[in-house]
Amino acid sequence: MTKSDIAFIILTWNSATCIERCLASIHEVAKSLDVVTCVIDNGSTDETPAMLQRAAKCFPEIALDIVQLSENRGTTISRNIGIRRMANRARYLCILDSDAFITTEALQNMMCVLEETPHAGIVGPVLRSEDGTVQNSGRAVPTLTLKLLKVLPLAALRRRGEQMEVIEKPAGAVVPVGYLMSACWLMKSSLVQEIGLLDEHIFYAPEDVEYCLRAWTKGYRVLYDSRVAITHVWQRLSRKKLLSRHNWEHLKGLAYLFYKYRYCFRSRKFDRYRTQGE
Repeated sequence: MTKSDIAFIILTWNSATCIERCLASIHEVAKSLDVVTCVIDNGSTDETPAMLQRAAKCFPEIALDIVQLSENRGTTISRNIGIRRMANRARYLCILDSDAFITTEALQNMMCVLEETPHAGIVGPVLRSEDGTVQNSGRAVPTLTLKLLKVLPLAALRRRGEQMEVIEKPAGAVVPVGYLMSACWLMKSSLVQEIGLLDEHIFYAPEDVEYCLRAWTKGYRVLYDSRVAITHVWQRLSRKKLLSRHNWEHLKGLAYLFYKYRYCFRSRKFDRYRTQGE
């Protein structure tokens, strides 16, 4: 079977405000690259399911495969459904948020990074909000100290926690980072065969941190391509309501992450991995 160039894997959950624009961006990509697309809907109760059906008819070039779940099963279980369906259908996998809008330029540059950079595992572009603000999407490995500072009521301490996440990323460079936000990842399909699927012990977050740490521990690099940018609306569900299921699941995910990788207040071993090959 001839493989497509790229398989997109997208989750939706009440994503009616953004999913059509996301799929329209993939439609533009399909003018230059052979693509297939899998959207896993996590039990949306808005117009998202109807929009997906319309998109399948309007954008036949993106080969849209829709998986409709009856309930929200989080990010790892749902994305793994898409990864399993797509891993053998394309040379590259692109994990993409429903509120992210991809470009052909970004994809072609990141494909070159994966082909030309030794031990490249996962690469992501600059993420910009619609007002042009650059999001801190390529970050240092989180620690308990960093996370505690970010939730404290004093603004100065919160800023310090946010600064601890920052890695210098010169314009026009490809920079190794501790982890990439999973709003847009590009990786070879073979990476999944090497390091496995997303860890389903994590419901919502930090599944992106865990997968990037696993890539580092297996000898692959996690890279931020500052030469190309895409738009990401960034709904930040965990910040909309302090006492929410998203925040509770995030806390559980962090505890699991620290236990699995046997670190808490220091991430020195992963900082060492991050600087390999620079």
